[in-house]
Amino acid sequence: MTSTPFQPGAAVPAAADTASKGTPAGPVLIRSARDVASALAHQQGPQKGAFAVVVLALGGIFMDAYDFSSLAFGITQIRQQFGLDGFMVGLVNASIFLGAVIGALGGGYLVDRFGRYRLFMADMVFFVVAALGCAVAPNEWWLIFFRVIMGIGVGLDLPVAMAFLAEFSRLRGKGNRTQRVNSWSPAWYAATGVGYLIVLVLFLSLPAEQSGHLWRFVVGFGAVPALVVLLVRRRYLAESPQWLANQGDLVGAVDILRTKHSMDAVLAPREQWDTAKPAKASRRSFAVLFSRRYRIRTLVALAVSVFSTFGYNAVAYGTPLIISTLFKQGPLVTILSSLVINFGFGVGGGLVGVSLVSKWGSRKLALVGFVVQAVSLLVLAALGIPGGVLIVFAVLMLAMFIFFQAFGPGAQLMSYATLSYPTSLRGVGVGFNQAVLRAFSIVSLIAFPVLAAALGTNVFWIIALAPLLGALSVALVKWDPTGQDVDAEDTYDDVEASAAARA
Repeated sequence: MTSTPFQPGAAVPAAADTASKGTPAGPVLIRSARDVASALAHQQGPQKGAFAVVVLALGGIFMDAYDFSSLAFGITQIRQQFGLDGFMVGLVNASIFLGAVIGALGGGYLVDRFGRYRLFMADMVFFVVAALGCAVAPNEWWLIFFRVIMGIGVGLDLPVAMAFLAEFSRLRGKGNRTQRVNSWSPAWYAATGVGYLIVLVLFLSLPAEQSGHLWRFVVGFGAVPALVVLLVRRRYLAESPQWLANQGDLVGAVDILRTKHSMDAVLAPREQWDTAKPAKASRRSFAVLFSRRYRIRTLVALAVSVFSTFGYNAVAYGTPLIISTLFKQGPLVTILSSLVINFGFGVGGGLVGVSLVSKWGSRKLALVGFVVQAVSLLVLAALGIPGGVLIVFAVLMLAMFIFFQAFGPGAQLMSYATLSYPTSLRGVGVGFNQAVLRAFSIVSLIAFPVLAAALGTNVFWIIALAPLLGALSVALVKWDPTGQDVDAEDTYDDVEASAAARA
């Protein structure tokens, strides 16, 4: 798109003045952070630079998912190699979530305080170091240590990745914020599927005497895409223009609107600038999440996250354990089933959710997903240990659970956490949500192997309570973040006027 030269004295519409009419023909005058928010919300036409940023953000999500799931198959080998009991198996699995709690709380604050770009460039280093460290871990304690480091990287990455997905997308129309945020779900399952594909290739090609080290190769491979993403980000990534505008950097915001969003943005003369800015992130930002305006949104976002994740941890991370231990199947069937479930049903469900979310809304997709998940788990509980053709039916129930997780609450938990808050609060909102979610994940990942060993397939009766409670929460709370212009809710303070008043 060729920018129209701005002639001094020419009439240029401000973004806020034209929001109700859509993107205006000709240049858009930027005088304030509000103008930047309005221009981004109502942008139209292709934005190749912005799309590149979205792809890079999804690259981060891909790495998050790969690192989370890379031990899912190998945990059986790790248990045998290090002589672990059920509790230690759960602790190894859960250690990455301990790091994610630390990273999410700190990352959510840092991304709002110091910007999206700096955090995005830093977190890949955690993935590279941690992946290599896990691959050469001599015992379970070193493995746990590097898994914690890996979790810190994931915790840092998710708030900033979701902020980029939201802030480099228009409010409505094709490629809108809700669709882009929902796209994290198919990216997550694609990464998990790639992990199982690597497991399959290595399982078929490694010599028998090396099979016990298969998990080391799978985990260590995570350093390769992390390096690629890190190098590519340096060339194509840019700071969020809305975050820059909120910090008072209208010059930088306008530059990115023009270069990444292909928008004919024109900066007003300095004397016309509106200096009103949202408050900067601080420790008080966490309290704002529970203020009158945001309290209900925060609680329902937590409900969707916690209840969907409890079931997901048990079924998705536990799929190899379920198929090999509870369903009594061999390693090849376990690998192939896990691969098909994640690639076919996970990615497929995520893509269906992306296509429907603008029409149905996040609330409806989450509600439908929770209900179908509960049904599938209750059927598995009733089946018990399947035999013959019932094994296929039982695996199909696992696949249905994953499809509707990717389609419903698993995708929408990010929509609720990301799109319920304005730019000034988005990182803190996602970080807090992720920290609580991962804390519950620690409990579920430690508890599931213990419960599965004690109860067998009866464990599904307990797991089914999570989606049932999730469905009840979404049914009772009517908030739906789809298409909501939450950036218009940002509270602006005129910095210069406030300083003058104090003087």
